Amino acid sequence: MNVEFSGAAREVTGSCHIVRAAGRTILLDCGMFQGHRLEADAKNRKLPLPVREIDAIVVSHAHQDHTGRLPYLVHQGYAGPIFTTPATRDLSTALLADSAKIQEQDAAHLQHHGKTAVEPLYNGDDAKRVIDKMQTRDLDQWFDVVPGIRAKYTEAGHILGSASVTIEADGRRLLFSGDVGRWGLAIIRDPVSPTDDVSLVIMESTYGNRDHDSVEHAQERLGQIVSATAKRGGRVMIPAFALGRAQEIIYDLHELALANKIPHIPIIIDSPLATAVTAVFEKHPELYDKSEKMVQDGQTLFRFDGLRFTESVEESKKLNTQTVPCVIIAGSGMVESGRILHHLLHGAADPRNTIAIVGFQAEGTLGRRIVEGQSTIKVFDQHVPLRAQVEVLNGYSAHADRTELQRWLDGTHTKAPVCLVHGEPDAQTALVAQLSAKGYKASAPAPGDVVTLT
Repeated sequence: MNVEFSGAAREVTGSCHIVRAAGRTILLDCGMFQGHRLEADAKNRKLPLPVREIDAIVVSHAHQDHTGRLPYLVHQGYAGPIFTTPATRDLSTALLADSAKIQEQDAAHLQHHGKTAVEPLYNGDDAKRVIDKMQTRDLDQWFDVVPGIRAKYTEAGHILGSASVTIEADGRRLLFSGDVGRWGLAIIRDPVSPTDDVSLVIMESTYGNRDHDSVEHAQERLGQIVSATAKRGGRVMIPAFALGRAQEIIYDLHELALANKIPHIPIIIDSPLATAVTAVFEKHPELYDKSEKMVQDGQTLFRFDGLRFTESVEESKKLNTQTVPCVIIAGSGMVESGRILHHLLHGAADPRNTIAIVGFQAEGTLGRRIVEGQSTIKVFDQHVPLRAQVEVLNGYSAHADRTELQRWLDGTHTKAPVCLVHGEPDAQTALVAQLSAKGYKASAPAPGDVVTLT
């Protein structure tokens, strides 16, 4: 068995690892690269290998940087199976259709304004064909991927349906962490460290050089931000990934409202995708963390007084003509597209407002430029002064920090070499040093590197 590192090698997005064993070739994930539009598009159109060589794909979870190129593979002729957990398939139904729609809308917008348009990678029909090819498998059960290769999913604690993947073939086992979550996250169960004897670990390293605020402190800070902004007469604008982050924020605002720790102001989910994803969460209560009080009390987690979901573009636009304090949660999480851009266009220059950043912002994204505190940001080709307060709540990350990554890896009880992926070079360098000091043989492969399991 050998592994070739194709995507998310010394960078965060584009997760894709090629496993060759038993005379077959499978992919672990095939995600979209994110960042500067033209640069990312060029990378996304470069397939990891010819489609005819791919026998099967095993997906760790539904985030776009892990699934976003699957419709492109299908568009190019891929006809094999795609394995996921049940919740990942349900989430992908909404996410991939939304991705196709955004690409088509972006191209039309640029063409309308005489700009160079990027041709969509795929369309809605390609996204539907991906869903048709998805075969669901439950956690903690071995399943055949292709003859001679089998796999098992284990709870990763990152988002609904997320999983680590153990691959077995040719008498060897490989463990792919997927994206490791955090202990104590709202709604989602805690990560589980697989303990099968393995010959290699591929582990994410997004936050390999830092620790997060505690989950509890993040909720407290959110409450403080909402209260302070409302007192100024402003609005809190939260760019949030429609999957995972939006539901966590809703959950915490619900708890804060029940405890009377925030003022009674409108909380608006201005994202059709977040609305669809929330419906998937409500479909899978079996995946909720049963240790949480609202779950134990049988609370309706995502429905409470003051919360509403927008239903139309007109309703979304009307939000920017209103002057009452409110909280607006809108996509996209890295501020590269979606309705959050319209809210920033109208609200980033107002010092009464707050932009609350609640997730990782990759290099080259507008979200990253906001975090860096640039005095002016470019939204829809307009230069907007950034006068709103900017608050970064790292406690809301769904990714394990360096201490939690260490905890997850230690829990596997493995002595196998560890290859770090899904991290920027600084984070990986720091984590390699940390793991090496703990006795692990750690490295950060470059794109195209191949590791053979012995």
